Amino acid sequence: MITSKVKSVRALERGLDVLNEIQQRRAASLNELHLALGLPKATLLRMLVTLASRGLIWQRLADGAYLASMIRDARVPRGDVSARLAEIASAELAALSSRVAWPSVLAVPRLDHVEIVETNSSIARLDAATLGPVGTKLSYIHTATGRAYLAACDPSERASIIERLRPDDATPASIRQLDAIISEIEARGWSCRAPAHPWPDRSRVDVVRDGRRSIAVAVRVHATPVAAINITWPGRRMAMQDAVRRHLPTLRETARIIGARLEAMTA
Repeated sequence: MITSKVKSVRALERGLDVLNEIQQRRAASLNELHLALGLPKATLLRMLVTLASRGLIWQRLADGAYLASMIRDARVPRGDVSARLAEIASAELAALSSRVAWPSVLAVPRLDHVEIVETNSSIARLDAATLGPVGTKLSYIHTATGRAYLAACDPSERASIIERLRPDDATPASIRQLDAIISEIEARGWSCRAPAHPWPDRSRVDVVRDGRRSIAVAVRVHATPVAAINITWPGRRMAMQDAVRRHLPTLRETARIIGARLEAMTA
């Protein structure tokens, strides 16, 4: 029994208040915590650093938001890897940004798109290809990120995805073209946006018009793809072959590390 005569530790109470506020909001900025709790931002920052050092929270690269750690949270279903994946990937995307000037995103599969769950765009040294935000829906067919996952997933899953995306007026030629794109990606182990495909899926207009180039690879856990990670740059700044030569090994290694870290937690 805890006696009421013993005084509580005020600093600990405040720290728990901060943690509880982050958990309730699911994601919170420094200013939101300041307004909700009435604590000075300098005090909040010290508490946030302490909570992060103990593995209780983490800060998302994409927008600077603070989130409760999902890595050790038993309440998160083992089959739901998105939250853990974003948390694990955040540090690796920061490290990637120190080696590659162009920004990257990490995206996970959904029914008819892949969804960005983290990006290092906010800290990229070159901002000519700003990516995101978190929650952005990307095409399986028209983006390198979507194609990387589509080519890596199980044939039955791939067939289900393509069935959802196929327009009613899809021609046999367009189906064969998509099959050829996927086969080429499988053979070489990485994807890009080219060649273009005619199906009017989301992201197609942006991909055709924005002048960017991307390469992407799948992130695998126990040999099963769970996400894809890319590098994107303005096409006028670097040729595809140069990007592949300079950055593909680094991108692959980043994907391997992310997958291995998640694999260790789901063994």
